[in-house]
Amino acid sequence: MDRSSQIPWQEYCYLDLKSNRKETMDEPGWLCRHQTLLQRFLSPSIMENVVQHLRKSDVLESGVIQETASQKDKVQLMVELLSISDPHGTVLQDYLQSAHPSMYKLIQIHDSVVRPYKDALLQRLKEKEYSSAENGFSLLLIETMSDFQQREHELVQVSITRGAGPIHGRALGLDKLLAPLTRVSYAPRVTLTVGVAGSRKSQMVRHFIRLWSSGEIYPELSLVVPIACWELCGFDRLSLERLLRLFLPNENADEIVFNESCKVLLIFNGLEEFQHSLDFAEAPPTSDLRKELPVSDLIANIVRGNLLPGAALWLLSSPGIGAKVPAGLVDRITEAPPLFHQQIKDYINHSVTKAVDGDSLSQESSSSQMDTPEELSAKVWTYLSNHKPLLILSSVPTVCHIIVTTLLHLIKMNSEAPPLPQTLTEVYTHYCWPLLSGSSMKKLLNTLGRLAFYSLLRQRHIFTESELRSYSVDVPTQHGNLGHRILKRKQSWTTDNSAWKFIHSSVQEFLGALYYYVSSRRAMFDLFSESGFSWPRIGFHSHYRAALQKTNQSESTSHCSLDLFLRFLSGLLSPTVSSMLGSALGISHEEQVTQRNSAMTLLQNAAATSGSDVVSMRSVCMVMCLAELQQGEWLRSTEDYLVSCNLRGKLKGGVCAVVAYLFQVSDVCSEETQLNNCLDSSSLKKLLPQLLYCSKLRMENNDFKDGAMELLGSLLSAKECHIQMLSLADNTIISKGVGPLSRALLVNRTLTTLDLRGNSIGAKGARTLSEALKMNQVLISVNLQNNHIEDEGARALAEVLQSNRKLTTLNIQKNNIGPEGMKRIAEGLTKNQTLQELNNHLGDLGTVALAQALMSNHVLHTLSLQSNSVSDRGVKALSNALQSNRGLCCLNLRENSIGVTGAKDFAKALKVNPCLKELDLTANLLHDEGVTAIAEAMRVNRAITDLHLQWNFMKAGATKALAQSLVNNNCIELLDLQENTLGDQGVVALASALKFNSTLTALYLQGVSAGKSGAIALAEALMVNKTLHTLDLRGNSIGMEGAKAFSSALKNNSSLRNLSLQENGLGMDGAIIIATALRGKHQLNHINLQGNGIGESGAKVISDTIRAGAPDCVVDI
Repeated sequence: MDRSSQIPWQEYCYLDLKSNRKETMDEPGWLCRHQTLLQRFLSPSIMENVVQHLRKSDVLESGVIQETASQKDKVQLMVELLSISDPHGTVLQDYLQSAHPSMYKLIQIHDSVVRPYKDALLQRLKEKEYSSAENGFSLLLIETMSDFQQREHELVQVSITRGAGPIHGRALGLDKLLAPLTRVSYAPRVTLTVGVAGSRKSQMVRHFIRLWSSGEIYPELSLVVPIACWELCGFDRLSLERLLRLFLPNENADEIVFNESCKVLLIFNGLEEFQHSLDFAEAPPTSDLRKELPVSDLIANIVRGNLLPGAALWLLSSPGIGAKVPAGLVDRITEAPPLFHQQIKDYINHSVTKAVDGDSLSQESSSSQMDTPEELSAKVWTYLSNHKPLLILSSVPTVCHIIVTTLLHLIKMNSEAPPLPQTLTEVYTHYCWPLLSGSSMKKLLNTLGRLAFYSLLRQRHIFTESELRSYSVDVPTQHGNLGHRILKRKQSWTTDNSAWKFIHSSVQEFLGALYYYVSSRRAMFDLFSESGFSWPRIGFHSHYRAALQKTNQSESTSHCSLDLFLRFLSGLLSPTVSSMLGSALGISHEEQVTQRNSAMTLLQNAAATSGSDVVSMRSVCMVMCLAELQQGEWLRSTEDYLVSCNLRGKLKGGVCAVVAYLFQVSDVCSEETQLNNCLDSSSLKKLLPQLLYCSKLRMENNDFKDGAMELLGSLLSAKECHIQMLSLADNTIISKGVGPLSRALLVNRTLTTLDLRGNSIGAKGARTLSEALKMNQVLISVNLQNNHIEDEGARALAEVLQSNRKLTTLNIQKNNIGPEGMKRIAEGLTKNQTLQELNNHLGDLGTVALAQALMSNHVLHTLSLQSNSVSDRGVKALSNALQSNRGLCCLNLRENSIGVTGAKDFAKALKVNPCLKELDLTANLLHDEGVTAIAEAMRVNRAITDLHLQWNFMKAGATKALAQSLVNNNCIELLDLQENTLGDQGVVALASALKFNSTLTALYLQGVSAGKSGAIALAEALMVNKTLHTLDLRGNSIGMEGAKAFSSALKNNSSLRNLSLQENGLGMDGAIIIATALRGKHQLNHINLQGNGIGESGAKVISDTIRAGAPDCVVDI
């Protein structure tokens, strides 16, 4: 090195400027490399000591860093300042090493532990099969688990909610799973995620690990440790130290895990897979890291916080096991969401595309090649939509895979395929058929079937290879073979250990049921005892009864229920499955019939007798078994009674269980459950637990007494209540009965619509209900029509309008409310900013009060004052209000006493009001003069779209005025002039306007005394008009000449969709002329020719003629 490039440093040392500059540029110093860690781990107190030391060492100037706001910025500024004079931070390192050795060691080793660990996890993920569906994972944030999640079989849980999941669930992405949800809340320490088997919990964990290891989420987490609980089944006892060594083999990992400055997440996936169930009550507390404990006790102490109190935990489990974790220890509960209909459609499309890409379609018959992927997808979806039980279970992702795979395979087979499966047992039989149809079927049942059955009894779902071999099960060696259709491999995160499980627990239950069925034909002892020692049990009837008893006696927790096992066992006896398996199993048709009849009798008795006071889910499961057995007569007859509201006196014994089953699967109940005129307190009590899960419930005309109302109150108060709409109309409910209902509304969080019309709650009941409505923040629609609430009740409801901020619709018609009560309602409306629809009974004084409210209320958009005795006085006030109101869209003033003066006042409002769209003045006293005033206003009005003026004593003069307004008006879409004496003159005037108007789509001229000339004028207008799609000419006299005119018009008009010529004296010849015209080009889809003296034979001829030329046109004749 040239001496000129060196500076003497003391006596023998030189500082090489060139080489030092190159080193600094090529490799960042210690400070830059560890800046992020310094920002994360230096606490404010340590930072303050560091700054003081650096000042004393004359490395930093005084006061510079303190001026910086955040801790992160202070560290960054310190690093920037030190990098100038001391890039390697020698002074800082020396200080940390001496004053804070643990912190210094953490900073030194952190990245050397974390980076290789993340790389190892990513490498392990590359070895696992990855699905693009993992990109869209989110969870549902819930408050608590429902009772049925803790006690019912998992697929029964899905059926109960019709596959819709929790009603109060809120979407929560994985990036928010561990974060505070508000500014004032804390991050959760223990997060519990529950989900039924097959709900993709493991895929969620994999996706979370992928995102974290790639640095996309939670960079503040130093370590995320995924622990598959099945891996711990091989240990009887473990200490925390040994547990961490298993999953964090790096020796320095303890420095991170036990350092308070580091954030660590432990993921325990599959709590239900522990060999010994968790017992938080009996687990002895300990904080000793090295103490060996039973594995379940170790996990309990970690969750309690006795061990690793600073670590965050994410527990994933089935609902039944997750419920065992004390609620007080869990900070956040989430649930794996179901597949919704669009997601099921997407999966069908994905499966079809995958089949096409895999060239599997080319292996099918040539006729199946005619189906495009879109057509195949449509066939699968249509079939699922028509079979609700299968569609509901398809909300579980893995079950969806099984069902869609089966349907797709059978549909592709086309004519060669057996009938598509109707039941779950048929689906699983077809799915497993490649394994069952071979010559080794009996061997398969003695190995895999036996494993499935006895592991089910022991609640085991994960098997090591040695366990498989102990049952002589061949371990699948190649992915994609038949074994992988039934079994799937589970791989350890950190070691080469692996285990096997059935692709879904339902497959295990199906194979277990098949093994039990085959074995029961010859077994002499109880098959539920694997050792074979039991009392003798001979014959299928005896063994099936034993299975039924075992199911009913099973513990009331979802993870050990045998409901699905019994359902499959019953389904194996159905005619369809018997025909598939009978010959392969060597079972004669006569034996199958005997078995079926025996099982049907046992199931019907069980459904009728299990549970005394209420219908339990166990009873419903018996009905499910009958449905699998394809013995549907009982089910169909009960459904017919339900549809026709003819269940009165029949809700006894097993019928209640069948009705409860129909609540879950019937199309009749999917939109709305109707239990009208059939319930009393006894039957209501029986069905009460099942009514919880109906979303829309009608229980009208049941004459409910106080006891029934108490039951309904308890129903609405339940935390798992799903009811959103409840109609209790015409039940003679009195004020006392409103009490339980009102108390329930204080806690209910689902009911949005309540219909109490036609009862007798009176003023007292209205007050009681009003107190609840002041606090209820869910109800948006309440119907109190015809309840005798009077002025006192109106005053109470007025107070509700002043405080309630959710109610949008209130119907208080026919309640004997006087002017004083309406004045109070109006006062409430002046302060209310949410009510949008009000149906009322006012009179003039009430209308005046309401008009005052409309001056300031611009939220109400629908007001019904039908049959309210409103005269010109009330309309004058209402018209004045409408000149300034900017919210009302729909106004119903039918059947009042509005005269000419009122019409003129209203016309003034119409000239300036910009928002009223629908106006109904039917059956008033407007006459020609009043209608003419309205017509003049319509020339300038640009808001009204629907105008109803029928039954108003108007004649040709007013009609001509309306016709003139139609020429200028480009907003009106519907004009109703029925039952006015317009005559041909009036109709001709309207027809002339139709030649110019381009917005009117519906014109109603029933009974307006139109004749030949009027019909000809309308027909000529239809030759020109391109927008009118509905024309109603019922009850006129257009005759043969009118028919000829319309015949010509129909051949040229392309807009008319609905035409009514009912009762127009067409005769046979006129009708034939119309029918012949429909052979040409037209868009008509409905025509009414009734009442024209055609006769039955003529009607058939004309109907056939029309259908021949226009097959899509509906004919009323």
